[in-house]
Amino acid sequence: MKYFVNENCIGCGLCEGTCPDVFHMEDGKAEAIEDEVPAECEEDAQTAMESCPVDAIEEQ
Repeated sequence: MKYFVNENCIGCGLCEGTCPDVFHMEDGKAEAIEDEVPAECEEDAQTAMESCPVDAIEEQ
């Protein structure tokens, strides 16, 4: 599974705080790693996506 952060991102940092192995902040906006999400991070990455207040995280 891969994730993508779309243009809706408001830079709140919730995803990075929830799953820092997959999401990080770059120039005030979140970005996801380009690789497949490691199995041990899948649950936290899913939680980050579901918790995003502006639905900026998409599964790819």
